[in-house]
This record gives sequence, structure tokens and C-alpha cells, in this order.
Amino acid sequence: MILKSVALSHFRNYSDMYLEFDKGTNIFYGDNAQGKTNILESVYVSATSRSHKGSKDRELIQFDQEESHIRTVVERDGLDYQIDMHIKKNRSKGIAINKVPIKKASELFGILNIVFFSPEDLNIVKNGPSERRKFLDMELCQLDKIYLYHLTKYNKVLSQRNKLLKDISFKPELKDTLSVWDMQLIEYGKKIIESRKRFIEELNIVVRNIHRDISGNKEELNLCYEPDVDENCIEMEILKNQERDLRFGMTSAGPHRDDMSFMIHGVDIRKFGSQGQQRSCALSLKLSEIELVKKKIGQTPVLMLDDVLSELDSSRRNFLLSSIHDIQTLITCTGLDEFVKNRFEIDKIFRVIDGTVSHETGIRIQSSLGKE
Repeated sequence: MILKSVALSHFRNYSDMYLEFDKGTNIFYGDNAQGKTNILESVYVSATSRSHKGSKDRELIQFDQEESHIRTVVERDGLDYQIDMHIKKNRSKGIAINKVPIKKASELFGILNIVFFSPEDLNIVKNGPSERRKFLDMELCQLDKIYLYHLTKYNKVLSQRNKLLKDISFKPELKDTLSVWDMQLIEYGKKIIESRKRFIEELNIVVRNIHRDISGNKEELNLCYEPDVDENCIEMEILKNQERDLRFGMTSAGPHRDDMSFMIHGVDIRKFGSQGQQRSCALSLKLSEIELVKKKIGQTPVLMLDDVLSELDSSRRNFLLSSIHDIQTLITCTGLDEFVKNRFEIDKIFRVIDGTVSHETGIRIQSSLGKE
């Protein structure tokens, strides 16, 4: 899988921009707040239909404009796919694949598989459960369209049920309709729990080896899925909590409250790990994403590193750089010193200054990482 090009029109701080990428390592460097991350964000939107920052569509559109457009070309299995994303301020976005409009954003998943790594991801271990659920959902949705369907249905039912719980306090006669939403919540909730359980079992096989290498064979990492309720007990819990849910106006049990723990030698790193251990776990998790995508779909995803190298110490930074020599990568950074010092091979360099991107030729830094 190769990301070949992206064209932006009135996206963030880019009025009109076209870039062609190398199939190896692509570096975007420049001062902060110049628009480097916006380039990666446009690719993320093309792959998933949403911003990695959680930004609303209208926030992606350039100031004083009503619409924005992203056109991305991806090569997959020897075929080119053109993804057109038409973002509008006050209407739903329009999406077309090879100039054929699609009705559901879910049809987009699986064309361009990406692994996105930002400084915020380094806190996935110590942050709240919602960050870890987001990680699970993002990966599973890219790899499994059935999971995406179940998750979309579950979230819609959850929203409708929560609304109904609030409405019942004003119209008690509506309580008779609650069982309809309960049964759907249970049905889709079971599917989500089963899929997450399988995914973490598969991820564990990959992440253990990677983390063992990062820690110099000193630590063994084990991921533990912590479902809020077991798939065999979800019906009992939903029905048991019905009165409580009515009292508080929200659904208190289900996979929307799941979590995941990171155990090293029996110690929960979320609570008792050092910052170094937590960051090593996060790095292991991201590198495991790459390997799992390769294994599941037979394709190498596109890796995007958003200013993450400056947040890692030298040993973790070197391990990351030595692990990505065979994957198309887009990296943002403020300077090239680290790459020069480590003699890391760069295939294409772009300088970003205030929404203008220029390709710098004649620069090629050869790699010595991973070689003795």
C-alpha cells in the first residue's frame, strides 16, 4: 500500500497545495504552527472520514471559506484509488472513491490503512479509558468492517436509549418502549465485546516480542482486556441496572465503559509504572499496530509520526527509526539534526513555512541504524 499524492483546497491553512510522496520516508520540517500536522491530518481524514484531533468539519475549512476539498491517491494491490473528500460548513461531507459517490463513510475504511503516532499517544497508558477504547475502535474499524457495523449500530442505540431514559422522567408512559432499545444494545454489545477480546489476544502475541526488544529482554508486557461486563452477562446487567439508569438518565453498563490494562511482571503500568515504562508500552503498542495490519490484511500500512521523535529518549527514538525502514512513513519535525546525527535515510524532504510546502532536492541522509 502506497500513498502517492494528496491535493488540498482551502483545508486548514492551505489554499491550494499538491504533494507527491516517495514510497519510503517523507520528512516535513519547519517551525511550530506552520501547517505540518495539517498535512498528516488531511491524510487521516481521507482514510477515516474524521480528524484525529476530533475536530468538527467546519474547523477543517480555511477561514473565510465555505468548503474544503481533499483528493488523495492510493496504490493498493497494483491499482490506484482516488479518494475525494468534499467538506462543507453546514452540510454533511461528500465522499467519492474513483469519482463514484459513496453513501456511507464506512465504505471508505480499508482502502487506506494508516497508523498515526503523535505525542498524545505516548499518554495512552496513563490517560483515561476513553483513549484506550479509541485505540481499539480505530484499529478494529480499519481491519474489520463487520466490527465497524456493530460499533456504529451500538453507538446509535446507546444514544437513543440515553435520550429515552431522560424523556421517561417527563413522560413515564414511554418506559414501555425501553425494552426495544435494551435488546438491541445487548445484541450489538455482545458482538463488540467478542471482537475486542479476540483482537487483544492477537495483539498480545505481537506486542510481547516488540516490547521485549525495546526493554532489552528485561520486561514482558501483557495486555489485559477489561470489559465492563462479560458478553455472557451483558443482558443480566442491562436489565438489572434499568432502574438506576432511569434515575441517572444514562446507560451505566456496556462496552462503552471498557478498558485495557498493561501488565509487566504483575504490575499495572497504568498506575505504578514509571514514565519511561509507560512510553515504552505506548511505543510497543504502535509498532504492534503495523505488524498486525500486515498480518491481517497482507498490506503494509502508511505510518505517520507527528512530531513524536522529539518526545522520545535516544534509545526509544533509535528503536523506532530502525523499525520503520521498510514502511512508507510521513514524519513531521522542527529540524533535521536528529536524522543527520543518526544517519537515517530520508527519501524526500519538504520544508513547511506558513502553509507553503517546498520540496528540497539534493539532500539524502544515509542510514546506519540497525547495522553493526
